[in-house]
Amino acid sequence: MRLFRALAPVTAAVALVLCAPHEALPHEHPDPFGAECRITVDGSHVVAHCHNPYADTDRVTLHIECARWWDLDTDGTPVDAGPALTVRLTGRCWKEVGRAWITHEKV
Repeated sequence: MRLFRALAPVTAAVALVLCAPHEALPHEHPDPFGAECRITVDGSHVVAHCHNPYADTDRVTLHIECARWWDLDTDGTPVDAGPALTVRLTGRCWKEVGRAWITHEKV
C-alpha cells in the first residue's frame, strides 16, 4: 500500500501530461522549406525539374555519379529556385548514369 501512495503523484503527473491538449505542449513549428524535385534519367542524360512552393529561396544543385569508373562524376552549378518558381537542371555522363540526386541549401 505504501508503494501505491508513493507512486500516485508520479502516475497522476504522467497522466496529465499525456492527456494535455496538443496546443498546451511545448513544440517548435519548423519553417517549411525545400523544392520538390523530379529527376529523369534517359541513357546518359539527366534532367531535373525542381518546384519551390515555399516563401524562402532554395538553392538546388544536381549531382551525377556515373556508372563507369573512368567517367567523371559531376556536381552541377547551383541554381536558385525562388518562391513559386520551377527550375530545370541538366547534366550527363559519357556512358551510363549510376545515380543522380539533388542537394538543397537555404539562401
